[in-house]
Amino acid sequence: MKPFSLIFALMLAAPMALAQDAPPVDPAATSAAATAAGPFAATEVALDAQLFVTRPVVVFADSEADPNFHRQMELLSRGYDLLAERDVIVVTDTDPAARGEWRQRFRPRGFGLVILDKDLKPAIRKPLPLDVREITAAIDKFPLRRQEVLERFPGR
Repeated sequence: MKPFSLIFALMLAAPMALAQDAPPVDPAATSAAATAAGPFAATEVALDAQLFVTRPVVVFADSEADPNFHRQMELLSRGYDLLAERDVIVVTDTDPAARGEWRQRFRPRGFGLVILDKDLKPAIRKPLPLDVREITAAIDKFPLRRQEVLERFPGR
């Protein structure tokens, strides 16, 4: 019985010793999936690079002065941690004249909220702001999200 407990103690101590020697993680080097700390302009994020990496939540408006845009950004700011758990990246596009790849692909009219799954297919389109609770509840129903949860927590 003692050899087993010694091996178990060594197994527990080894990862802690390795973690102490590991260099600090550079936040800029982490993937977008791990850092949904804030909104990114559509010009900063390549659409195709998000395939099977993140779930883009795209907020469109014809101007940053749009009240719906301000309301949506306020609602999102309250729950970035919940969005990060679901590999969400928030992308904003408030310049229709730029005709960026996000705007050309989803063709919004005025304010629009588009929630995509990791396969980059639009799952939800809304003409009005949604709060984080509604967004995360919708994401949790996506087939790819359900598969992720089953893989992370097999007993559920």
